[in-house]
Amino acid sequence: MSRTFSPAPPVPRGRRAGRAAGRFGQYAALLCYLVFLAFPLLWLLSTSFKSPQELGSIDPTWIPREPSLENYRIAFDAHPLARSALNSLLVAGSAALIAVTIAVPAAYVMVRYRSRVSKAGTVWILVSQMFPLVLIIIPLFLVLKNLQMINSLPGLVLVYVVWNLPFSLWMLQGYVKAVPLSLEEAAAVDGASRLRVLTGVVLPLLTPGLVATLMFSFVTAWNEFFFALVLLKSPERQTMSVILTHFVGAEGVADLGPLAAASFLATLPSLLFFALLQRRLVNGMLAGSVKG
Repeated sequence: MSRTFSPAPPVPRGRRAGRAAGRFGQYAALLCYLVFLAFPLLWLLSTSFKSPQELGSIDPTWIPREPSLENYRIAFDAHPLARSALNSLLVAGSAALIAVTIAVPAAYVMVRYRSRVSKAGTVWILVSQMFPLVLIIIPLFLVLKNLQMINSLPGLVLVYVVWNLPFSLWMLQGYVKAVPLSLEEAAAVDGASRLRVLTGVVLPLLTPGLVATLMFSFVTAWNEFFFALVLLKSPERQTMSVILTHFVGAEGVADLGPLAAASFLATLPSLLFFALLQRRLVNGMLAGSVKG
């Protein structure tokens, strides 16, 4: 017995026009939001190519009249930007990797083995985020002084690891909870050890969480200023965020052109780091949704 299907009724013209208008409004709102986010970076880039005369003009211009790399040359000649950028990269990268490496097994234990210790760890995570930096800087300085780690990059890495670890644990706990327990039980039935379950089953499904936590830890350590200012005294060991303050004179007058050039260079590593890991983050989310 054959069935006949009647064609779907056409969509009224008014409804199609409403859908098109709604889609146009969504794209327009998204474009405005992107312009809002990109404006500071674009203005910073434009300022870095302007001459001192153009920077001092009362009529600011969007595009430099006579673009020049002079501000970048002055910035590199006046201060050790390359060295400070390398210091920031070493400190931020090391702190992010160490924090995530410690946070993964700790978050797994806190989620899968509920006990007083795990509950105390959760309380510690919440309480540790309430302390202002000014309150802990003096005891932190004394501890690092006793360890002979003042004015050293390893000491700053240790501080950043401890500072980023609570939030890294908090982030990864949510991703661990999303991993189905049945997958771990199936692997255990097949004879896999607890370490094998963590590295072979849980860890691949945590890829989105690992990437997101790694990005957060890296950007936080890269942009951090207060700890680096207090703990690092030698110019050759200072990070990028501290070197930027050298472009401001004793009277508070900033050398605007070189400062804009140095600030733009300071934002590039974070943008490149996010761009490199963005595809990994999306692929991990897709893989995790399929495996789950």
